[in-house]
Amino acid sequence: MTKKKVLVGMSGGVDSAAAAVLLQDAGYEVTGCTLRLLDPADIGRDLESGCCSLEDVEDARSTARRLGIDFFVFNFKEPFRRCVMDHFVSAYQAGLTPNPCIQCNRYIKFNALLRRADELNIDYIATGHYARTGFEAVSGRWLLLRGLDRQKDQSYVLYPLEQRLLGRLLLPVGAYNKASVRALAETRGLCCARKPDSQDICFVPDGDYPAFLQRCGGADLTPGDFVDMQGRALGRHRGLPCYTTGQRRGLGVSADRPLYVVRKDAETNTVILGDETDLYSKTVWAEDFNWVSLPPQHGPLAVTAKTRYSQTETAGTLYPEADGLVRMEFDTPQRAVTAGQSMVVYQGEAVVGGGVICRSDNHSE
Repeated sequence: MTKKKVLVGMSGGVDSAAAAVLLQDAGYEVTGCTLRLLDPADIGRDLESGCCSLEDVEDARSTARRLGIDFFVFNFKEPFRRCVMDHFVSAYQAGLTPNPCIQCNRYIKFNALLRRADELNIDYIATGHYARTGFEAVSGRWLLLRGLDRQKDQSYVLYPLEQRLLGRLLLPVGAYNKASVRALAETRGLCCARKPDSQDICFVPDGDYPAFLQRCGGADLTPGDFVDMQGRALGRHRGLPCYTTGQRRGLGVSADRPLYVVRKDAETNTVILGDETDLYSKTVWAEDFNWVSLPPQHGPLAVTAKTRYSQTETAGTLYPEADGLVRMEFDTPQRAVTAGQSMVVYQGEAVVGGGVICRSDNHSE
């Protein structure tokens, strides 16, 4: 019987290395690959270590050699710059706070893997994400499910995946916890077994977003006014990209009480400040909503949802609206809902879908 073939996206980290090991042990014919997404010229610095660096490529290559599998490096720098980095810059200039990892998953990473798999006549693609897939015979749909390790669950960043991708996607580490994954890699003598997880955005390794926007995106950090909830001027800000919703420190505004960034208005170049209570929203709208485990719905749906990766979901009701817009009515007000981030919706273990937050009511009842 001919072995099924799988192309594993290998980042150089322990999770994708473990995915390759698990698939090989399960009897698949495994091929490894790394996607080169970053050009040092695009970020104005060499990438000696960290996410997408030459060190990562060599770690992935070393793992492939240890496992005795073929390994390729594929160049997707130009589409990554255009679809992810340029979008990051334009979103920040519009007063939004984007999630580039989700943008990459939606437009680059998984499509690139599937494209190369088709060119190599490979049946499946796989990554080291902590999530799972399943198939529901009644609906005939593939399901995107949470990873069993709730502390590492990455289903939030995978909500843009479509049915055509889910049907050919394997996520073997989704059934394991991080400790087990590291132990497996160590048992196999892999160089990445104790390698730290990458925390930063790959093209902003120092976390200094305003500096990146100026250096690589040509963004103009135009000063403007801090204003209160009634529109009264409170002081001057350094430029919209320097602030994020919920921020308290580093504002440089004198007041008789703590003030927080409630939202940013790109049209007037103002940053609106308010009290802690002004940060809470019960109603959140998201656009460009991608239905994943359920087909598009037309009526209200009881769900749980979260508006940031690190949150725990909160119960509420989802209302589909026109043109890919949805409205979420949370049972409990949500703090610091941020335009440009993603709202991801669940029913039990399954990801119902997700979209990009475009507005909220910015108050609690």
